[in-house]
Amino acid sequence: MSLRKKWISGPAFTRFKKILPPLSDTERQAMEAGSVWWDGELFSGKPNWSTLLNYGPVALTTQEQHFLDNEVATLLTLLDDYQIVHHEQELPEPVWDYLKQQGFFSLIIPKAYGGKEFSAYANSTIVARIASRSVSAAVTVMVPNSLGPGELLMRYGTAEQQQYWLPGLASGKEVPCFALTGPEAGSDAGAIPDRGVVCEQEYQGKTTLGIRLNWDKRYITLAPRATVLGLAFKLYDPEQLLGETQALGITCALIPTSHPGVKVGDRHSPMGLAFLNGTTQGQDVFIPLDWIIGGPDYAGKGWRMLVECLSAGRGISLPALGTASGHLALRSSGAYAYVR
Repeated sequence: MSLRKKWISGPAFTRFKKILPPLSDTERQAMEAGSVWWDGELFSGKPNWSTLLNYGPVALTTQEQHFLDNEVATLLTLLDDYQIVHHEQELPEPVWDYLKQQGFFSLIIPKAYGGKEFSAYANSTIVARIASRSVSAAVTVMVPNSLGPGELLMRYGTAEQQQYWLPGLASGKEVPCFALTGPEAGSDAGAIPDRGVVCEQEYQGKTTLGIRLNWDKRYITLAPRATVLGLAFKLYDPEQLLGETQALGITCALIPTSHPGVKVGDRHSPMGLAFLNGTTQGQDVFIPLDWIIGGPDYAGKGWRMLVECLSAGRGISLPALGTASGHLALRSSGAYAYVR
């Protein structure tokens, strides 16, 4: 052991361990979710650089390159960002139709369900290319292919849920959104006040075990046009209908926006851009228990599901937008500086 570790790092670490509060269940689930990939090497203090080099370069497949050269190139010709942002404040209907028909909302959905099943690299490249022409269009494409019901269904959905929802999402018949953020807690899932209570209620003519939900969400991208709502809430079982635990924790469910009691409210204007973003509320909305993503066995496991799936948005889609913005800024400022 080095002198630094013995006399400085070691004692400091021991002292901080005593001062810091213990991890909550929510924090522990977040820490244990997913993997650390190359980041683990960096934080070890002695990274094995050969590990990074062994990953090798990534490349688009022939199918992915064809999609970029054709479908994406055609989409760019349909986008007049000035007209979209400053006049229409929404993507034109022909653009929506093209996005659905050409599978832009199904980049990550398996081919077995009608999707493209593209790689993360292709997803990033496509979003970045679109963002170089229109950020509003890129965000519209980005959301269904990152934090949306599609990825949650693929990883955790029951076979019945996958068969029911994924073909519709792949074809564009179903437009998804995912509601986590609220006016009080923001996107802090551990603090959301939205709640569901396990109960029995008459549904479609028979007594059904389900959940009575109340929620108030905002800043939900694609909500104004969504046909299916992914909802994060805290689940409680005061009558212990599912077991001994009363506070089950964060849970995720899929709800058609046409379901009685579901309300899609006012549209926001995020940064003055034209992608759809808005509110959704529900009061005493009853849903069957098997609408939980993954079924009843996944009641209370929503936080881990969210953390593991957030990586697509945080690690692929948002960096793609940032990269595109950087490329566009460099090209514009470089051209202007050259002329000046």
